[in-house]
Amino acid sequence: RKGGDPGGGTILSEKQHRVAGTAAQMADAEAAGDVRERSTRVLSIQSSVVSGYVGNKSAVFPLQTLGIEVDFINSVQFSNHTGYPSWTGEALEGPQLQDLVSGMEKNGLINHTHLLTGYMRSPSILRAVMDTLQVLRAKNPSCVYVCDPVLGDNGRLYVPEELVPIYREEVVPRATVLTPNQFEAEALTGLKIASDADAVEAMQKLHDMGVKIVVITSCAYAEHDKITLLASRAAATTG
Repeated sequence: RKGGDPGGGTILSEKQHRVAGTAAQMADAEAAGDVRERSTRVLSIQSSVVSGYVGNKSAVFPLQTLGIEVDFINSVQFSNHTGYPSWTGEALEGPQLQDLVSGMEKNGLINHTHLLTGYMRSPSILRAVMDTLQVLRAKNPSCVYVCDPVLGDNGRLYVPEELVPIYREEVVPRATVLTPNQFEAEALTGLKIASDADAVEAMQKLHDMGVKIVVITSCAYAEHDKITLLASRAAATTG
């Protein structure tokens, strides 16, 4: 992501294409039985802007080009991303999301193998996303949750600070795949990341919190002039 862009500009577009595009492959490796018998169908709850490519505008089309069915709900509808001096538009709140999901449920339209989420603006909608995950997993216990915990970048938050503990305590433990950037990984784990070794430690802490697959999408260290992407899969447990 660039600057204050909650959905991300060019960098996020590439990230969403890469991460969202491999979500089904990750799911096939992690899930078994029921999820393999279903056609891949994603519910994507993310931001959308009129001008630019962020959130759903940069995730839905790449998934569709892979032949994946995508239902999408816009968590916000803004004129442009918030890295600009100003923006206009509206943010979806929890009751509105719950109403949309309820309508789908009543008409037998909840049959998703994956939930993909991104930018959320309030505790209300973030907790409604967790309610939605519960609905999806009641229908399909193997439903894979791919969470981009959009909190901020470059040392600053661009969501309300009260979302951080909700992500840490309520969202992360239920995610199958987590895709934070360096700043977000630090915020969620409380660890400073200044090297690959630090990033590995942070990923292990996220595994300990319940996440099976962690992708830190961008790490920039003071002594390097490049951006590093790191990925980790939790060790299999026995017994």
